[in-house]
Amino acid sequence: MKFGIVGTGAIGGYYGGKLAHAGFDVHFLLHRDYEFVKENGLYIDSCDGDFHLPSPHVYPHPEAMPVCDVVFVCLKSVNNHLLPQLLSPLVHEKTLVVLIQNGIGLEQDLQEQMPQLRLAAGLAFICSSKTEPGRVSHQCYGSINIGNFSCPDEQLVDDTVNALSQAGVTTQLVEYHEARWKKAVWNMPFNGMTVALNTQTDCLLADENTCQLIYDQMMEVVNAARCLGVKNLDEEFAQKMIDTTRVMTPYSPSMKLDYEYRRPMEIDYLYTRPILEARKAGFRMAKLEMLEAQLRFLEKHR
Repeated sequence: MKFGIVGTGAIGGYYGGKLAHAGFDVHFLLHRDYEFVKENGLYIDSCDGDFHLPSPHVYPHPEAMPVCDVVFVCLKSVNNHLLPQLLSPLVHEKTLVVLIQNGIGLEQDLQEQMPQLRLAAGLAFICSSKTEPGRVSHQCYGSINIGNFSCPDEQLVDDTVNALSQAGVTTQLVEYHEARWKKAVWNMPFNGMTVALNTQTDCLLADENTCQLIYDQMMEVVNAARCLGVKNLDEEFAQKMIDTTRVMTPYSPSMKLDYEYRRPMEIDYLYTRPILEARKAGFRMAKLEMLEAQLRFLEKHR
């Protein structure tokens, strides 16, 4: 299989790097740090062991890349309007496109723009960042759930899961809606709260008031998902997310880094869309609606 990585940042650089390091045929699309990586390679500083790809297959634009069997989209969702032009040169009629992005509704919207695509969701549970060219800092965790959205070739989806597993990534295939909403249980409280309160994950959980607020927000996501018919989400899962976060390295989620580096925040798919879907199902996520309003204010006035 030939893999394409669209967006070689903290996520694409890590998972693409793991695949390439394991010997898979991986092709990376880069933007700002193309020249650096072409000359110096890609560095992965990982809690599971550092490694360096001295000569990865890198490209400055998609037209120079080969057609791929599997494409991982690791761009921030604020750039999804670019996907038709980025993906068109990379896909054939049977290519699997995996959106490793945060939020709800991503696959539906892209499918409307490109009806021929075979899509899946990739939900990464990872602490990873890229703060300098050509170097990814992987702090902890790293598993990924894959949820098939519209790919009729189940064997290709299984082969993708197996390839990631062979590369040392804990990967499992889960039902699509379950995959998306399970990730939202963590994403919606922690991304926005670290921005609104200018803090990190550990500080939010160390204070009894914000810890309770995080749990309440998680349960809003759980109950919204239940109203939408999503299974395997309950109080135990919310508590598991809190317990897992307590023991991980103090972390600034992607939205916090975007805010600090004055990049657009992924408010639409992370907050607006799931809040709207919940309302349609008759459930209001009141605390998360308030958090969304705060994020809109900060985005507008920073």
